[in-house]
Amino acid sequence: MRRFLFYNFHFVYNTDRWVRRHFTQAGLLVLGTLVASSVFSIDTRQTFAYQLFSVLFALLLFATLYSLFFRLHVVVKRELPRFATVGEPLHYRVSIENKTANPFMGLVLFENIHIALPSFTTFVSTQVPYQEKLNWFDNYIGYPRWIWLMAMSRGATIEPIVLPNCIPLAQIHADVSMIPLRRGYVHFTGMSFARTDPFGIFNGLYTAACPDTLLVLPKRYPVGNLYLSGSRRYQRGGVHLAMSVGDAEEFYALREYRAGDPLRHIHWKSLAKLSKPVVQEFQDEYYVRHALILDTFTTTKHTVLFEAAVTVAASITCAPRSHEILLDLMFVGLQTYHFSSGRGLAQTSDLLETLACVDICADKTIEHLLNLVKQQVNSFSGCVCILLQWDAGRQELVRFLQSLPIFSLVLLVSHEPVDIDPIAFPAVRVLLSHELAEGLATLPLSSKN
Repeated sequence: MRRFLFYNFHFVYNTDRWVRRHFTQAGLLVLGTLVASSVFSIDTRQTFAYQLFSVLFALLLFATLYSLFFRLHVVVKRELPRFATVGEPLHYRVSIENKTANPFMGLVLFENIHIALPSFTTFVSTQVPYQEKLNWFDNYIGYPRWIWLMAMSRGATIEPIVLPNCIPLAQIHADVSMIPLRRGYVHFTGMSFARTDPFGIFNGLYTAACPDTLLVLPKRYPVGNLYLSGSRRYQRGGVHLAMSVGDAEEFYALREYRAGDPLRHIHWKSLAKLSKPVVQEFQDEYYVRHALILDTFTTTKHTVLFEAAVTVAASITCAPRSHEILLDLMFVGLQTYHFSSGRGLAQTSDLLETLACVDICADKTIEHLLNLVKQQVNSFSGCVCILLQWDAGRQELVRFLQSLPIFSLVLLVSHEPVDIDPIAFPAVRVLLSHELAEGLATLPLSSKN
Protein backbone atom coordinates (compact mmCIF):
# COMPACT_ATOMS: atom_id res chain seq x y z
CA MET A 1 0.00 0.00 0.00
CA ARG A 2 2.74 2.47 0.96
CA ARG A 3 4.69 1.67 -2.18
CA PHE A 4 1.58 2.34 -4.29
CA LEU A 5 1.08 5.68 -2.53
CA PHE A 6 4.75 6.54 -2.96
CA TYR A 7 4.62 6.18 -6.74
CA ASN A 8 1.47 8.31 -6.89
CA PHE A 9 2.91 11.11 -4.76
CA HIS A 10 5.07 12.24 -7.67
CA PHE A 11 2.00 12.66 -9.88
CA VAL A 12 0.13 14.52 -7.14
CA TYR A 13 3.14 16.78 -6.47
CA ASN A 14 3.65 17.64 -10.15
CA THR A 15 -0.07 18.28 -10.63
CA ASP A 16 -0.17 20.61 -7.64
CA ARG A 17 2.92 22.45 -8.91
CA TRP A 18 1.43 22.79 -12.42
CA VAL A 19 -1.85 24.17 -11.07
CA ARG A 20 -0.11 26.69 -8.80
CA ARG A 21 2.02 28.01 -11.65
CA HIS A 22 -0.68 28.19 -14.30
CA PHE A 23 -3.65 29.43 -12.29
CA THR A 24 -3.76 32.84 -10.64
CA GLN A 25 -5.67 33.39 -7.40
CA ALA A 26 -8.68 34.42 -9.46
CA GLY A 27 -8.14 31.39 -11.67
CA LEU A 28 -8.20 29.06 -8.68
CA LEU A 29 -11.50 30.62 -7.62
CA VAL A 30 -12.90 30.09 -11.14
CA LEU A 31 -11.64 26.50 -11.16
CA GLY A 32 -13.20 25.73 -7.77
CA THR A 33 -16.51 27.31 -8.78
CA LEU A 34 -16.43 25.34 -12.04
CA VAL A 35 -16.04 22.06 -10.17
CA ALA A 36 -18.79 22.96 -7.68
CA SER A 37 -21.21 24.04 -10.42
CA SER A 38 -20.59 20.81 -12.32
CA VAL A 39 -21.76 18.84 -9.28
CA PHE A 40 -25.01 20.80 -9.02
CA SER A 41 -25.64 20.74 -12.78
CA ILE A 42 -26.52 17.06 -12.98
CA ASP A 43 -30.26 17.77 -13.04
CA THR A 44 -30.73 20.78 -15.34
CA ARG A 45 -34.51 20.88 -14.62
CA GLN A 46 -34.08 21.74 -10.94
CA THR A 47 -31.15 24.19 -11.01
CA PHE A 48 -29.56 26.78 -13.23
CA ALA A 49 -26.04 25.93 -12.08
CA TYR A 50 -25.35 24.45 -15.52
CA GLN A 51 -25.51 27.96 -16.97
CA LEU A 52 -22.78 29.10 -14.58
CA PHE A 53 -20.80 26.01 -15.48
CA SER A 54 -21.09 26.80 -19.20
CA VAL A 55 -19.94 30.40 -18.76
CA LEU A 56 -16.98 29.46 -16.57
CA PHE A 57 -15.98 26.60 -18.85
CA ALA A 58 -16.00 28.90 -21.89
CA LEU A 59 -13.99 31.49 -19.97
CA LEU A 60 -11.41 28.93 -18.90
CA LEU A 61 -11.21 27.43 -22.39
CA PHE A 62 -10.52 30.85 -23.90
CA ALA A 63 -7.83 31.59 -21.29
CA THR A 64 -6.15 28.24 -21.93
CA LEU A 65 -6.12 28.69 -25.71
CA TYR A 66 -4.83 32.25 -25.32
CA SER A 67 -1.86 30.99 -23.30
CA LEU A 68 -0.76 28.72 -26.15
CA PHE A 69 0.24 31.75 -28.23
CA PHE A 70 2.62 33.16 -25.61
CA ARG A 71 6.15 33.42 -27.01
CA LEU A 72 9.32 35.18 -25.89
CA HIS A 73 12.82 35.60 -27.22
CA VAL A 74 15.02 36.60 -24.31
CA VAL A 75 18.57 36.09 -23.06
CA VAL A 76 18.74 35.56 -19.30
CA LYS A 77 21.63 35.59 -16.84
CA ARG A 78 22.04 35.23 -13.07
CA GLU A 79 24.63 37.02 -10.95
CA LEU A 80 25.08 34.47 -8.16
CA PRO A 81 27.51 34.81 -5.25
CA ARG A 82 30.15 32.15 -4.69
CA PHE A 83 28.49 30.73 -1.57
CA ALA A 84 25.25 30.77 0.37
CA THR A 85 24.49 29.58 3.91
CA VAL A 86 21.65 27.38 5.12
CA GLY A 87 18.78 29.42 6.50
CA GLU A 88 20.25 32.83 5.65
CA PRO A 89 18.33 34.87 3.02
CA LEU A 90 20.28 35.46 -0.16
CA HIS A 91 19.71 38.19 -2.74
CA TYR A 92 20.99 38.04 -6.30
CA ARG A 93 20.28 39.80 -9.57
CA VAL A 94 18.94 38.44 -12.85
CA SER A 95 19.28 40.15 -16.22
CA ILE A 96 16.68 39.69 -18.97
CA GLU A 97 17.40 41.00 -22.45
CA ASN A 98 14.45 41.39 -24.83
CA LYS A 99 15.54 40.28 -28.29
CA THR A 100 12.25 41.05 -30.05
CA ALA A 101 10.68 44.20 -31.47
CA ASN A 102 7.73 43.83 -29.08
CA PRO A 103 7.58 45.05 -25.48
CA PHE A 104 6.53 42.78 -22.64
CA MET A 105 4.62 43.88 -19.58
CA GLY A 106 3.35 42.27 -16.39
CA LEU A 107 5.47 39.11 -16.62
CA VAL A 108 6.10 36.95 -13.56
CA LEU A 109 9.43 35.16 -13.14
CA PHE A 110 9.71 31.63 -11.71
CA GLU A 111 13.10 30.06 -10.97
CA ASN A 112 13.43 26.40 -11.98
CA ILE A 113 15.60 24.15 -9.80
CA HIS A 114 16.43 20.51 -10.45
CA ILE A 115 14.68 18.07 -8.11
CA ALA A 116 16.00 14.52 -7.66
CA LEU A 117 13.29 12.05 -6.69
CA PRO A 118 13.95 10.08 -3.48
CA SER A 119 13.99 6.31 -3.56
CA PHE A 120 11.31 4.29 -1.78
CA THR A 121 13.89 3.15 0.80
CA THR A 122 14.82 6.74 1.55
CA PHE A 123 11.15 7.69 1.74
CA VAL A 124 10.20 5.08 4.35
CA SER A 125 13.36 5.40 6.48
CA THR A 126 13.79 9.18 6.69
CA GLN A 127 12.60 11.02 9.78
CA VAL A 128 11.53 14.62 9.27
CA PRO A 129 12.37 17.29 11.89
CA TYR A 130 8.72 17.53 12.95
CA GLN A 131 8.19 13.75 13.09
CA GLU A 132 6.76 13.79 16.63
CA LYS A 133 4.13 16.37 15.62
CA LEU A 134 2.61 14.21 12.88
CA ASN A 135 -0.53 12.21 13.64
CA TRP A 136 -0.58 8.49 12.97
CA PHE A 137 -2.34 8.89 9.61
CA ASP A 138 0.17 11.39 8.19
CA ASN A 139 3.01 9.36 9.62
CA TYR A 140 1.81 6.18 7.90
CA ILE A 141 0.71 7.68 4.58
CA GLY A 142 3.82 9.85 4.46
CA TYR A 143 2.78 12.74 2.21
CA PRO A 144 4.17 15.40 4.63
CA ARG A 145 7.42 13.42 4.58
CA TRP A 146 7.33 13.43 0.77
CA ILE A 147 6.84 17.21 0.71
CA TRP A 148 9.82 17.66 3.05
CA LEU A 149 12.03 15.36 0.96
CA MET A 150 11.13 17.24 -2.21
CA ALA A 151 11.91 20.56 -0.53
CA MET A 152 15.29 19.24 0.60
CA SER A 153 15.99 17.91 -2.89
CA ARG A 154 15.14 21.29 -4.36
CA GLY A 155 17.38 22.95 -1.80
CA ALA A 156 15.90 26.45 -1.68
CA THR A 157 12.67 28.41 -1.68
CA ILE A 158 12.37 31.23 -4.20
CA GLU A 159 9.20 33.28 -4.43
CA PRO A 160 8.05 34.36 -7.92
CA ILE A 161 8.65 38.03 -8.72
CA VAL A 162 6.84 40.49 -10.98
CA LEU A 163 9.19 41.87 -13.62
CA PRO A 164 9.27 45.53 -14.66
CA ASN A 165 8.07 46.41 -18.14
CA CYS A 166 10.63 46.08 -20.91
CA ILE A 167 10.71 47.97 -24.19
CA PRO A 168 11.84 46.27 -27.43
CA LEU A 169 15.53 45.35 -27.75
CA ALA A 170 16.28 46.47 -24.19
CA GLN A 171 17.53 44.87 -20.98
CA ILE A 172 16.00 44.88 -17.52
CA HIS A 173 17.27 43.76 -14.12
CA ALA A 174 15.41 42.26 -11.19
CA ASP A 175 16.43 41.29 -7.66
CA VAL A 176 15.55 37.76 -6.55
CA SER A 177 15.44 36.53 -2.95
CA MET A 178 16.01 32.92 -1.94
CA ILE A 179 16.33 31.01 1.32
CA PRO A 180 18.63 27.93 1.17
CA LEU A 181 17.07 24.95 2.93
CA ARG A 182 20.01 22.54 3.02
CA ARG A 183 23.73 22.41 2.38
CA GLY A 184 25.25 21.20 -0.87
CA TYR A 185 24.74 22.27 -4.45
CA VAL A 186 21.56 23.91 -5.72
CA HIS A 187 21.20 23.23 -9.45
CA PHE A 188 19.33 25.90 -11.40
CA THR A 189 17.99 24.69 -14.75
CA GLY A 190 16.23 27.74 -16.17
CA MET A 191 13.69 30.52 -15.71
CA SER A 192 10.00 30.42 -16.53
CA PHE A 193 8.08 33.55 -17.51
CA ALA A 194 4.33 33.69 -16.89
CA ARG A 195 1.83 35.95 -18.68
CA THR A 196 -1.84 36.01 -17.72
CA ASP A 197 -4.73 36.10 -20.16
CA PRO A 198 -6.91 39.26 -20.48
CA PHE A 199 -9.24 37.94 -17.75
CA GLY A 200 -6.34 37.27 -15.36
CA ILE A 201 -7.17 33.65 -14.58
CA PHE A 202 -4.63 31.49 -16.45
CA ASN A 203 -0.89 31.88 -17.06
CA GLY A 204 0.93 31.03 -20.22
CA LEU A 205 4.49 29.88 -19.49
CA TYR A 206 7.68 30.26 -21.48
CA THR A 207 10.88 28.62 -20.16
CA ALA A 208 14.38 29.83 -21.00
CA ALA A 209 17.31 27.53 -20.25
CA CYS A 210 19.85 29.01 -17.86
CA PRO A 211 21.85 26.34 -15.97
CA ASP A 212 23.74 27.48 -12.88
CA THR A 213 24.98 26.00 -9.61
CA LEU A 214 25.25 27.52 -6.16
CA LEU A 215 27.08 25.91 -3.25
CA VAL A 216 25.26 26.22 0.08
CA LEU A 217 27.51 26.02 3.13
CA PRO A 218 26.40 24.47 6.45
CA LYS A 219 24.79 26.66 9.08
CA ARG A 220 27.29 27.95 11.61
CA TYR A 221 27.09 29.24 15.18
CA PRO A 222 29.69 31.31 17.06
CA VAL A 223 32.05 29.48 19.41
CA GLY A 224 34.94 30.56 21.61
CA ASN A 225 38.66 30.49 20.81
CA LEU A 226 39.73 27.08 19.56
CA TYR A 227 42.82 26.74 21.76
CA LEU A 228 43.19 23.07 22.58
CA SER A 229 46.85 22.95 23.51
CA GLY A 230 49.79 25.27 23.97
CA SER A 231 52.40 22.70 22.93
CA ARG A 232 53.88 22.66 19.45
CA ARG A 233 54.81 19.37 17.84
CA TYR A 234 57.71 18.44 15.61
CA GLN A 235 56.69 17.90 11.98
CA ARG A 236 59.32 16.07 10.03
CA GLY A 237 60.28 17.99 6.90
CA GLY A 238 58.19 21.03 7.90
CA VAL A 239 55.04 22.10 6.12
CA HIS A 240 54.77 20.88 2.55
CA LEU A 241 53.20 23.87 0.87
CA ALA A 242 50.55 22.70 -1.55
CA MET A 243 52.08 19.22 -1.46
CA SER A 244 55.19 20.45 -3.30
CA VAL A 245 58.07 18.06 -3.92
CA GLY A 246 60.95 18.14 -1.41
CA ASP A 247 61.31 19.30 2.16
CA ALA A 248 59.67 22.50 3.33
CA GLU A 249 62.17 23.19 6.11
CA GLU A 250 62.49 26.75 7.36
CA PHE A 251 65.59 28.76 6.28
CA TYR A 252 67.74 29.55 9.32
CA ALA A 253 71.18 31.01 8.35
CA LEU A 254 74.17 30.95 5.97
CA ARG A 255 77.46 29.22 6.79
CA GLU A 256 80.63 28.00 5.11
CA TYR A 257 80.52 24.86 3.03
CA ARG A 258 81.39 21.60 4.75
CA ALA A 259 82.23 18.33 3.12
CA GLY A 260 79.08 16.31 2.52
CA ASP A 261 76.68 19.27 2.29
CA PRO A 262 74.13 18.69 -0.51
CA LEU A 263 74.54 20.81 -3.63
CA ARG A 264 70.93 21.93 -3.49
CA HIS A 265 71.70 23.84 -0.26
CA ILE A 266 74.43 25.98 -1.86
CA HIS A 267 73.58 29.70 -1.88
CA TRP A 268 74.61 30.60 -5.42
CA LYS A 269 74.43 34.40 -4.99
CA SER A 270 76.91 34.27 -2.09
CA LEU A 271 79.14 31.92 -4.06
CA ALA A 272 79.32 34.44 -6.91
CA LYS A 273 80.05 37.34 -4.52
CA LEU A 274 82.61 35.65 -2.22
CA SER A 275 84.12 33.20 -4.73
CA LYS A 276 83.79 30.41 -2.19
CA PRO A 277 80.92 28.00 -1.48
CA VAL A 278 78.33 29.07 1.08
CA VAL A 279 75.39 26.86 2.04
CA GLN A 280 71.96 27.58 3.50
CA GLU A 281 71.21 26.10 6.90
CA PHE A 282 67.69 24.93 7.72
CA GLN A 283 65.84 23.91 10.84
CA ASP A 284 62.84 21.63 11.09
CA GLU A 285 59.54 23.29 11.90
CA TYR A 286 57.41 22.90 15.00
CA TYR A 287 53.81 24.04 14.96
CA VAL A 288 50.39 23.42 16.45
CA ARG A 289 48.05 21.08 14.62
CA HIS A 290 44.43 20.46 15.64
CA ALA A 291 42.33 17.54 14.43
CA LEU A 292 38.61 17.82 13.70
CA ILE A 293 37.15 14.30 13.48
CA LEU A 294 33.63 13.86 12.10
CA ASP A 295 31.55 10.73 12.61
CA THR A 296 29.61 9.93 9.41
CA PHE A 297 28.43 6.42 10.26
CA THR A 298 24.65 6.45 10.39
CA THR A 299 21.59 5.83 8.19
CA THR A 300 19.10 8.04 6.37
CA LYS A 301 16.78 7.59 9.36
CA HIS A 302 19.05 9.95 11.31
CA THR A 303 19.54 12.57 8.59
CA VAL A 304 18.51 15.43 10.89
CA LEU A 305 21.03 14.35 13.54
CA PHE A 306 23.79 14.09 10.94
CA GLU A 307 23.03 17.60 9.68
CA ALA A 308 23.36 18.88 13.24
CA ALA A 309 26.78 17.20 13.51
CA VAL A 310 27.91 18.85 10.26
CA THR A 311 26.74 22.20 11.63
CA VAL A 312 28.88 21.65 14.73
CA ALA A 313 31.90 20.76 12.56
CA ALA A 314 31.40 23.87 10.41
CA SER A 315 31.08 26.07 13.51
CA ILE A 316 34.34 24.76 14.96
CA THR A 317 36.05 25.17 11.58
CA CYS A 318 35.15 28.88 11.64
CA ALA A 319 36.07 29.38 15.29
CA PRO A 320 38.74 32.06 15.85
CA ARG A 321 42.25 30.63 16.09
CA SER A 322 45.81 31.72 15.51
CA HIS A 323 47.03 31.73 11.92
CA GLU A 324 49.90 29.54 13.12
CA ILE A 325 47.51 26.69 13.92
CA LEU A 326 46.68 24.06 11.31
CA LEU A 327 43.28 22.38 11.32
CA ASP A 328 42.91 18.86 9.94
CA LEU A 329 39.43 17.64 8.99
CA MET A 330 39.06 13.85 8.94
CA PHE A 331 36.06 11.68 8.08
CA VAL A 332 35.13 8.55 6.17
CA GLY A 333 32.94 8.43 3.06
CA LEU A 334 33.54 6.39 -0.06
CA GLN A 335 37.13 6.42 1.22
CA THR A 336 39.01 7.99 4.11
CA TYR A 337 39.41 11.76 3.75
CA HIS A 338 41.98 14.04 5.37
CA PHE A 339 42.02 17.77 4.57
CA SER A 340 44.31 20.39 6.13
CA SER A 341 43.86 24.16 6.30
CA GLY A 342 45.94 27.10 7.44
CA ARG A 343 49.49 28.41 7.03
CA GLY A 344 50.02 28.08 3.31
CA LEU A 345 47.60 25.18 2.88
CA ALA A 346 43.87 25.28 2.14
CA GLN A 347 41.73 28.08 3.54
CA THR A 348 38.84 27.76 5.97
CA SER A 349 36.43 28.25 3.08
CA ASP A 350 37.88 25.12 1.45
CA LEU A 351 37.02 23.04 4.52
CA LEU A 352 33.51 24.53 4.53
CA GLU A 353 33.12 23.51 0.88
CA THR A 354 34.11 19.98 1.87
CA LEU A 355 31.63 19.95 4.76
CA ALA A 356 28.92 21.24 2.42
CA CYS A 357 29.22 18.04 0.38
CA VAL A 358 29.98 15.42 3.05
CA ASP A 359 27.47 12.58 3.11
CA ILE A 360 26.36 9.74 5.33
CA CYS A 361 28.47 6.56 5.27
CA ALA A 362 26.21 3.55 5.75
CA ASP A 363 28.48 0.74 4.51
CA LYS A 364 31.45 1.16 6.89
CA THR A 365 31.98 1.17 10.65
CA ILE A 366 33.63 3.41 13.21
CA GLU A 367 36.75 1.23 13.10
CA HIS A 368 37.68 2.82 9.76
CA LEU A 369 37.73 6.23 11.43
CA LEU A 370 39.72 4.89 14.39
CA ASN A 371 42.38 3.51 12.02
CA LEU A 372 42.61 6.87 10.25
CA VAL A 373 43.11 8.66 13.58
CA LYS A 374 45.83 6.20 14.67
CA GLN A 375 47.75 6.86 11.45
CA GLN A 376 47.82 10.64 12.01
CA VAL A 377 47.77 11.01 15.78
CA ASN A 378 51.52 11.64 16.28
CA SER A 379 51.29 15.05 14.59
CA PHE A 380 48.32 16.37 16.61
CA SER A 381 48.50 18.94 19.40
CA GLY A 382 44.77 18.80 20.15
CA CYS A 383 41.63 17.10 18.95
CA VAL A 384 37.87 17.70 18.61
CA CYS A 385 35.78 14.64 17.80
CA ILE A 386 32.09 14.84 16.84
CA LEU A 387 30.04 11.68 17.38
CA LEU A 388 26.51 10.69 16.38
CA GLN A 389 25.90 7.77 18.74
CA TRP A 390 27.22 6.34 21.99
CA ASP A 391 27.98 2.66 21.41
CA ALA A 392 30.89 0.34 22.15
CA GLY A 393 32.84 1.21 19.00
CA ARG A 394 32.65 4.94 19.65
CA GLN A 395 33.52 4.48 23.32
CA GLU A 396 36.69 2.68 22.20
CA LEU A 397 37.55 5.67 20.00
CA VAL A 398 37.03 8.04 22.94
CA ARG A 399 39.22 5.91 25.24
CA PHE A 400 41.98 6.02 22.65
CA LEU A 401 41.76 9.81 22.35
CA GLN A 402 41.77 10.25 26.13
CA SER A 403 44.88 8.08 26.42
CA LEU A 404 46.88 10.48 24.25
CA PRO A 405 49.10 13.20 25.81
CA ILE A 406 47.01 15.93 24.16
CA PHE A 407 43.82 17.79 25.03
CA SER A 408 40.78 16.09 23.47
CA LEU A 409 37.18 17.26 23.33
CA VAL A 410 34.46 14.82 22.27
CA LEU A 411 31.07 16.24 21.27
CA LEU A 412 28.17 13.79 21.21
CA VAL A 413 25.29 15.21 19.16
CA SER A 414 21.95 13.80 20.29
CA HIS A 415 18.23 14.56 20.18
CA GLU A 416 17.91 13.88 23.91
CA PRO A 417 20.20 13.82 26.98
CA VAL A 418 22.59 10.86 27.23
CA ASP A 419 23.83 9.47 30.55
CA ILE A 420 27.64 9.32 30.33
CA ASP A 421 30.03 8.52 33.19
CA PRO A 422 32.02 11.76 33.69
CA ILE A 423 34.81 9.90 35.49
CA ALA A 424 35.38 7.32 32.77
CA PHE A 425 34.81 9.78 29.92
CA PRO A 426 35.76 13.28 31.12
CA ALA A 427 36.35 14.54 27.57
CA VAL A 428 32.75 13.94 26.41
CA ARG A 429 30.15 16.70 26.19
CA VAL A 430 26.58 16.18 24.97
CA LEU A 431 25.14 18.68 22.49
CA LEU A 432 21.37 18.62 22.00
CA SER A 433 20.45 18.99 18.33
CA HIS A 434 17.75 21.58 19.09
CA GLU A 435 20.08 23.67 21.29
CA LEU A 436 23.25 23.82 19.20
CA ALA A 437 23.73 27.59 19.47
CA GLU A 438 23.54 27.54 23.27
CA GLY A 439 25.68 24.42 23.54
CA LEU A 440 28.48 25.68 21.30
CA ALA A 441 28.58 29.04 23.06
CA THR A 442 29.32 27.36 26.42
CA LEU A 443 31.75 24.66 25.34
CA PRO A 444 35.10 24.37 27.18
CA LEU A 445 37.17 24.94 24.06
CA SER A 446 40.22 26.26 25.93
CA SER A 447 42.91 24.30 27.66
CA LYS A 448 46.48 25.37 28.43
CA ASN A 449 47.88 22.01 29.28
